Amino acid sequence: MSRERLLFVTGRLAEPSLKVVLQPLAEKVGFDYEIAVLGISVAALMHVNWVQRKLKVPAGVSRVILPGWCTGDLSPLSSQFGLPFERGPKDLFDLPEHFGKSKRAIPPLDDYSIEILAEINHAPRLSEQELLSQAVRYQQSGANVIDLGCIPGETWPGIAAAVWQLRSEGLRVSVDSFDQREVESAVEAGAELVLSCNGTNVDWASKVPAEFVVIPDDLRNLDSWNGTIAKLTEAGRSFRLDPVLEPIGFGFAASLQRYFETRRRFPETPMMMGVGNLTELTEVDSAGVNFLLAAICEELQIASVLATEVINWGTTAVREFDLARRLVRHSLQNRVLPKHLGGQLVMLRDPKRRALGDENLRTMAGQLTDPNFRVFAEGGEVHLMNRDGYWHGSDPYEVFDEMRASTGGSMTAEHAFYLGMELSKARTALTLGKQYIQDETLRWGFLTVDEISALKRRKHRTGESESSTPAAE
Repeated sequence: MSRERLLFVTGRLAEPSLKVVLQPLAEKVGFDYEIAVLGISVAALMHVNWVQRKLKVPAGVSRVILPGWCTGDLSPLSSQFGLPFERGPKDLFDLPEHFGKSKRAIPPLDDYSIEILAEINHAPRLSEQELLSQAVRYQQSGANVIDLGCIPGETWPGIAAAVWQLRSEGLRVSVDSFDQREVESAVEAGAELVLSCNGTNVDWASKVPAEFVVIPDDLRNLDSWNGTIAKLTEAGRSFRLDPVLEPIGFGFAASLQRYFETRRRFPETPMMMGVGNLTELTEVDSAGVNFLLAAICEELQIASVLATEVINWGTTAVREFDLARRLVRHSLQNRVLPKHLGGQLVMLRDPKRRALGDENLRTMAGQLTDPNFRVFAEGGEVHLMNRDGYWHGSDPYEVFDEMRASTGGSMTAEHAFYLGMELSKARTALTLGKQYIQDETLRWGFLTVDEISALKRRKHRTGESESSTPAAE
C-alpha cells in the first residue's frame, strides 16, 4: 500500500522547526511529506483568501495541513484544489499529538463513587433568592446534596420553607444542626440527612425518620460512639460514621488514623468525611488538598464528604473535589497513575512547557522584515521583536522602554494596550511556570476562560484589513 503524501504549509520563520518535527513524525506515523513555504514570515498571519492566491500544490499530494492559526473558511481551498484541507495545531510542536502520537486519549472520567454534600454556611442569614442561587451554583459545581448549615444556639423558624424551596427545585437536602425543632421541621419538609448525632441528641434523633451522621462523643475514643450506634440501629435508622477530620496542628494525623480504624472496625458501614476542616483552615490552594483527601476517601470507601466554600482560597472547592473524585475513581478502577488525564486540576503551572531556545529566538529576530511584534516568554525573560530590533529582559517595563527608545516611533493607544496585555501575560507565565503563546489565553486548568485575541477581534471589524491588528502596526 502506498504511503499518504501530505503537504504542510508554513511561513518562513517556522520552516526550520517544522522540518525538525516532521522528519521523525513521518517515520513514526508512516506518511511522506512536502513543505510549502509561502511568502510570509509568520504563519499565524495567514488567511484562507491569501493562501488561495499564493499556494501551489505539487502533484501527488493527498491532503494539505495548514497552520492552526490560519483564519477563514477552508471549503474554497478544497474546491479549488480538489483536496481535503485541515488546520493543524496552533503550536507546530503539537503536530505529534495532532497525528495521534505522544498523547494519550483522555478518558471520559464520568464515573465516581463519592457523594458531595456542599454546605451553605450560615444559611439562616440568607434570603430565599440567595439561598437558591448558592444551592444551584453548588449543584452546577458537582454537589449531590445541599447541606443547610444552621447557627448553634439559634433556632431557624424558616428552615422548613427553605428545605421545601430547594426540594421543589429538584435538589436533595441535608441539615447541619443539633436543634431538635430545626431538625424535625427540616426532615418533615424533605431533608434526607442530618448532621450530626452523638450521645447528646440520640434519644430524640432516633425517633426522627431520616439518616444521621454519627460522630464520637470523645474524638480521641472511638468507643464513645458505640451507644449512639446501638440506639440508632435498634430504632432502624440509617447512619454513616464520621470520625471527624481535624485541622493540621490540632490532631490531623491522629484523625486520619481514626478513619482507617473505623473502616477496619466497620468494613461495611457507610462513612463520611468533612473535608472543609482542611481546605478552609489551611492557607494553601485547595485543589491539591481536595485531591489527596479524595484519594484517601476512595481507598477507604468513604462514600460521602462535606465540603464548603467560605474562605477565598477555597471558593472553587466543590468543583475541585468533583474533578478529584473522578480522577481517583479512574485511577483505582484501572490501576493507573492519576496523570495524563486532562490536567483540569493543574491550575497554577502547566502540565508541560516548550521553549524555542536562545539560538532560534535570535535567528528569528534576524529574519523579520515586517513591523509586527512577536512576544515570547522563556529563559526567565520576556522577548519582544520585530524588523526594527530584538529586546529582552526579566522586567517587561524595561523591555518596553528599550523598544520605544530604540525605535523612536509613535505608538497608538490601541497598540500600546495590546503590547501591555501580551507582555503582562508573558511575565505571568514566567512567574508561574506556564506556557505562553502570543494571542492565546494562559491555561488555568478548569478555571480557564477563553479570551478573544487581537487576531480574532480583527475578524469582527467590518472592512479592516489583515494588517490592522495592533500586533501588526
